[in-house]
Amino acid sequence: MDKIRNTIAENLGGPFSKLGTSHFSLDECPDLTGKVGVITGGSQGIGFGVAYTLLKHNISKLYILSVSKDVIDGAKTVIADELGRDKANRIKWMQCDLSDWRRTKEVAEAIENDTDRIDILVNNSGRGIMNADVTDYGVDRHMAVNHMGHVVLTSYLLPLMKKTAGRGDIVRISNQSSNLHQGAPSDTKFASLDEINRDAGPNGQYGRSKLAGILYTRYFDRNVTQKGHPNLLMNATHPGFVSTKQSTQDIHEPYPVSGYVMSHGIEPLKKSQFEGAVPTVYAVTVTKKSGEWICAPATPETASAMAQDDDLMDNLMQLTRNLVREKTGGEAVVSI
Repeated sequence: MDKIRNTIAENLGGPFSKLGTSHFSLDECPDLTGKVGVITGGSQGIGFGVAYTLLKHNISKLYILSVSKDVIDGAKTVIADELGRDKANRIKWMQCDLSDWRRTKEVAEAIENDTDRIDILVNNSGRGIMNADVTDYGVDRHMAVNHMGHVVLTSYLLPLMKKTAGRGDIVRISNQSSNLHQGAPSDTKFASLDEINRDAGPNGQYGRSKLAGILYTRYFDRNVTQKGHPNLLMNATHPGFVSTKQSTQDIHEPYPVSGYVMSHGIEPLKKSQFEGAVPTVYAVTVTKKSGEWICAPATPETASAMAQDDDLMDNLMQLTRNLVREKTGGEAVVSI
């Protein structure tokens, strides 16, 4: 019975989100005075819910990385109106398309030169359930944005995060995953570029990239947290079915007609952007553990067998290192 209750609470909003055996609310976010955060895609959707909450709880500076200035301007207006101009002024926006790994490196370096600490990194921005596409580097866009771009960002911010953790503070990183990682193709090996560029269908493309987020979390825990940096934590999160642009608009690209089931049919059951933000806020402000897959609101669960496969994990990270180095001519690298 508990498993059923947790499944409902993890995925659905409103009163359903209260049925689980674990509880955490955004009001339980601790005071963040003096802390500095970085969040990708923090100007809309779940990312905005996270950014709003961190600012509400007094984070001192928040770097928001996104593509569109118009969207961040709208987000800052809402925050200024509801939380005050001082909170809105704590945001520093940086234009960044995570599919451009050279630009991602430049942004990370600019952040490192602008602050003496990073306490929170939210790897949130991503491509939803959409058709297969490739970036200018010739790499599957789902993998390039949802996984590899965030690995590049994390790699270049890692030295400063290690310094922050070395002072005795806990530094927390979250990777936005999904229980749809179970939809990754069963023959996934992360063995080559040709493999990840093979069209696996909208759900397969998305699921594979979300599987990568969990594998990267486990890899980081094994190779950073457990090797001398116990105060540097990384966890993956599952927000549930959330009403965002991905689920109300983008879904119609691959599914022009049947997508209405997602965009309209189950809309009343979806979580709000703030409900969807709960597991991420928990992961980057409260948890004391690393390497976990945290489902809404704050329940560590066992991910799929593929997400626990060490060989698959190592293959993924080796492919990530090789592709980033090759496609950027060595201008950007993955350091772990």
